[in-house]
Amino acid sequence: MRRFERGFQAAIYYSRWLIAPFLVGLICCVVLLIYRFFADFYDAAATLQSSTWHELVVTVLNLVDVTLTANLVLIVIFAGYENFVQRLEPPRDGKLPEGLTGVDFNELKQKLLGSVAVIAAVDALAWYLDLEKYPDTSKLIWAIGFPVVLVLALLMLAVADWFGRQNSTVRDRG
Repeated sequence: MRRFERGFQAAIYYSRWLIAPFLVGLICCVVLLIYRFFADFYDAAATLQSSTWHELVVTVLNLVDVTLTANLVLIVIFAGYENFVQRLEPPRDGKLPEGLTGVDFNELKQKLLGSVAVIAAVDALAWYLDLEKYPDTSKLIWAIGFPVVLVLALLMLAVADWFGRQNSTVRDRG
């Protein structure tokens, strides 16, 4: 029976590598985002002379949106690898970016939710600046309300994490 338990534990332990194909897929998604960024940048540069200021600002906000999304995907890649597969080895200079390594689940949840809130806020701003294109302005309430709800959820998560740390500190002292 003990041999079966060790085999089962080994299978569970090595199954962490099953996350690797997902991480490779996310790396490919970053490549797609790079392509999208430069395609949109090229379109903006090609139509710059005929673009209005508002159109240019909306295009720039869309480029910011793509960049924030790429940052979000990288955070997930690094945190997923470090939390499930193994610790990253520092490069030869011995330095890893501080924001990408050592991210636990609480920090990951906060970073993800914060990033999504910022992306939604940038989208809302782009939508607001392009308001004259949309005859139905009632959607603006949803465009603004969604980031507000995300920020409230982020605050609730931060408070819950804070209470959890306080409780674990009290238990450690007792």
